[in-house]
Parts: sequence; C-alpha cells; structure tokens
Amino acid sequence: MKVLLTGAFGNVGKYAVSELLKKGHDVTCYDVRTGRNIKAAKSLSGEVKVIWGNLKTGENLDTAVRGQDVVVHLAFIIPPASEKAPELAYKINVGGTRRVVETIKAQENPPKLIFTSTIAVYGDSQHLPPPRKVGDPLNPVDNYGHQKIECEKIVMSSGIQWSILRLAAAPSIDWRRIDPIMYDVPLTDRIEFVHPGDIGYALANAVESEEIWGKILLIGGGKKCQMYQREFMEKALDMLGIGMLPDEAFGKKCYHTDWMDSQESERLLKYQKHTFDDFLKEQAKLFGKRAFFIKLFRPIVRWYLLCQSPYYQEYVRTKARARKEEKRSKRFGKIALATESPINHVNKSRNYKKYGKHSIIKWKHNKAGKRKE
Repeated sequence: MKVLLTGAFGNVGKYAVSELLKKGHDVTCYDVRTGRNIKAAKSLSGEVKVIWGNLKTGENLDTAVRGQDVVVHLAFIIPPASEKAPELAYKINVGGTRRVVETIKAQENPPKLIFTSTIAVYGDSQHLPPPRKVGDPLNPVDNYGHQKIECEKIVMSSGIQWSILRLAAAPSIDWRRIDPIMYDVPLTDRIEFVHPGDIGYALANAVESEEIWGKILLIGGGKKCQMYQREFMEKALDMLGIGMLPDEAFGKKCYHTDWMDSQESERLLKYQKHTFDDFLKEQAKLFGKRAFFIKLFRPIVRWYLLCQSPYYQEYVRTKARARKEEKRSKRFGKIALATESPINHVNKSRNYKKYGKHSIIKWKHNKAGKRKE
C-alpha cells in the first residue's frame, strides 16, 4: 500500500515510518527542509521517498499526494510555538490541513485520510469525572485546541474517507531542551501518557484497518499509563537523578490533560505496548553519559530548572517582597519607640484618639509647626 506521511520526521512520524516499513508499505515522507529533517531523511536513504515542501504554501503537495492510497496527516505546530505565534500556526495548521484535504479531493482516485488530533480539544476537564470519551463536549482553551477542532471539522465535512485519532500526552524520548509546558501542568492534574512508538504502531495498523473509517478514536496508553502529574514529574526527574522540584515550580491553573477511554481504539488497533516506566528506561539508555554529568552537577541543574519556571520565579519575587516589607515594618516600629519621650507621653492619649494607633508617628510628624489635620 502507498502511504504518505506529512510531518514524517517529527516525534510521532519517525515511529510511524518505521512501523509502516516493517509492514512492507511504500512510504513517502513530506516535510519541511531543515537540517534536522535532512539528517533524519539520510538515515532512511533508499527505504522511503522524500518530498520536501511547506504546508504554508502547498509547495510540492500535489506531487506528494498523487498516487497514494492513504495520507497520514501529522504535520502541525504544537505548543508552546502555537501560542507564541498564533497567526503563523493557523496558516500552517488550519490552512495546511485545508490544502491537504483539497489536494486529496482533486485526485482522480482520492486517497483516504487519517488526521491526528489531541486531548487538548476537551480543554479543562479536571472537574469532570474521568475518563474522557469521544462524545464529551469540546471546550478548548488555547490556540492549539481550537485549531485542531477546526481541522477536524474540515476533515469530517470533506466528503472523503477519513479517520481522526485524538492523542494523549506523548513526550519526545530524545528531548534536548526543557519543555516549558512541564511547568504549566498542576501536580494535581490527571494525565495519560502514550508512548510515541505506540502511536506509530497504531497508525501503521490504522492504514490497514477497514473498521476505523468515519470514526474518531482516542489513542492513549491505557489504565497503566494513567496517573497524576506529580507522579509523572517525580518519575521523570528521578530517572535523571535530579529529584522532584518544589511544588512552587508548577502552575495551579488546570491544563488540558486527562485520562481517556481508549478501549475501542485498542480493540481495533492493538497498539498499547509500553508503559511510562518502559519509556523512562529507554530514555535513561539514550541519555547515557549525559545522565552521569546531570547527577554530578545536580545542584546547578536544579537551579537552572527552577530559573526556567515562571511560577517559581514569581514565588521567589513574592517572598522577597514579603521579607522587604517585614524589615520595613520592624524599622518603623523601632523609630516609633525611639520617639516616645516623657513629654510626648503626656500628649499621647489626646493624640491617640485623634490619629489612631499610629498616633506616635503621626504626632511626631505634625508637632513641628502647626498641627494640621
């Protein structure tokens, strides 16, 4: 079967490509030309066909779609980039999805379309009893969630054969920099993990399935991967030898994570192979010697991580202001005691009624010259 993947060299795409090749499919990769993507493409030299393009402009999209049996549309700008540059994200995310659909419809034999969506379409659902189901109300709270919903509507109203997979949290196994989103999720929030490799496996099975078309499926790791953010962060930071950060490093406003009802998707696609602990073991092997140096310089690493948290920085500033105010109060208290002489004491009761409990200070300020109200 001929399969096209947009965003083929991303976090999920590389796993999907690998699983599709294992199943003997003819794979075409469509992605933007960057140094990192070029390197990834070279590692697959001879195994896949690579077409460089840009969903913002539709460059080479018709060439990529022509003759395909299934298109797996993964390419999407995700947070925090989608929140920092919403207009650009909209052009690529919504505009790009519309181009993919229109290009598919323009083919003599239109291929089927699998579109990957997200748990973020449900928005803040922590106040609702879990798990999230396909038919639950959609209430996105950020650009990313809103854009995914708009894309879902474009796909469902396209008239082509489609399937939508809403994904749970799938962190990259080879992250090289801190994802600021980790600070935004409150430690009390429910979160479901799914291994990006399991998503790749689900997509490879979805391509061959006859039962998924016209359906929305929830793709999560299953009950073994359902936890609270505190457990998620404790395990991740302990794996690196860093240790859990203070609670003040994390936000309090509910984030768009939750547990999912993935029974139907697991029945159809048989993809739930890994737990979060499996993921962490893989990550530890990948870090190798770097993990040793992280442990060696643990205090510096912890300091750096706390500097990256806007919530912890605000906590530090608030404490500093409180200490400054406390010192100021003590200083004025000493001044007040020092100014209380026998002469002043004679007039204290009269001025206390007039000025209140801070009369000593106020009386001192007013005693020189005329005493004005």
